Amino acid sequence: MRRIDLKKSQVARASTMRDINRLIVLNYIRDRAPLSRATLARETLLQRSTISTIVEDLKSLGLIEEIGEGESTGGRRPTLLGLRAAGVTAIGVDITPSATSVAMSDLAGRVLARVELPRTVEREKLVQLIVEQVRQFRQWTGQGTIEGIGISLPGLVDPDSGRAIYIPYFKWRDSPIAQEISQATGLEVTIDNDANAAALAALWFGHPEISDARDFIMVLVTEGVGTGIIFDGQIYRGERGAAGEFGHMIIGAGTDAPIPCSCGSRDCWEAFASGRAAVARYTLKTQRGGGSRRHVDLGGVVDRALDGEESAVEALTETAHYLGIGISNLIVGLSPEAVIVGGPIARAWPLVDDALTETIYRSIRRGLPSAQIVPSILGDQPTLIGAISLVLARKFALKNMA
Repeated sequence: MRRIDLKKSQVARASTMRDINRLIVLNYIRDRAPLSRATLARETLLQRSTISTIVEDLKSLGLIEEIGEGESTGGRRPTLLGLRAAGVTAIGVDITPSATSVAMSDLAGRVLARVELPRTVEREKLVQLIVEQVRQFRQWTGQGTIEGIGISLPGLVDPDSGRAIYIPYFKWRDSPIAQEISQATGLEVTIDNDANAAALAALWFGHPEISDARDFIMVLVTEGVGTGIIFDGQIYRGERGAAGEFGHMIIGAGTDAPIPCSCGSRDCWEAFASGRAAVARYTLKTQRGGGSRRHVDLGGVVDRALDGEESAVEALTETAHYLGIGISNLIVGLSPEAVIVGGPIARAWPLVDDALTETIYRSIRRGLPSAQIVPSILGDQPTLIGAISLVLARKFALKNMA
């Protein structure tokens, strides 16, 4: 049973039950459309008259629409309802050490357009580029409604204040990036850590078995290693958004790590299990074998491994071993239902699965519960879908249903 937080609690108003019921109906339609009014009443246990009222309210708000007729069970064919995706859009901004992507999606999370911005680590210049692209998207939408902007960042973020506390790859400290972009565009801006955003995307758009889980962890393997924690269907952020910084937990001797962590240490999990670590291992192996010294990123290593290149396969399996050590610590400490591995390495799952899971299950003591280990199905850039999810999650939240 949850204890009520008296600092954040609000007295229930007369409209509270109406708003809750409306939220339930909207999310049923989002998850399970197409649905008829009769099915909604049966699934939610609400009266048919209540369902009819809520449906009309949601239609008037432009959130749902009638999308056709269902099969008759003896009487009139039922009218089916679905999410009204057209006319309402969200903008997601995915800022990574290697690139910044800006995408526009509909209300169902389908990407309508995507642009990669010129690379820069200068914060003022990047903000200017993002604002310009948002304005261009606005011109494309015409009379459509943009619900807001979600921004995914690779570092310590405080979503409540909208400030990037510390982004190590760019050396940004205490940056009011959400406020700057909001003031320039007139849109509400939500920011979060990249792993949190990816975890939210997994909750909303990932495996059906994961979206039904109440507790899971997203392990995001990109240039670094990040973790997004979902407890009871909600992101757990901790004080000032600092939860989930497991990339800095110590898992080995610094002399064994192929690269330093973004913090400068060589004994952090990130130094052993990140995308940069995999690339460093691959580069070392190819140089020893007299191979090409051409620059390659994690996605390139994955591509070469899938093509059968032995050095790439070895680099990924070694990285997966260290990834498994860290994941086993998360399972022992937090006991989630599942762990999702996201980023480009998820495409190489058939090659790394054995090395990863063998390490995990060998590390967990007998008698302790394990967890389901699955690759993300959100592609190489789950953080972009995560940035979009930041907007959609707010759209479907109770506070926006009044």
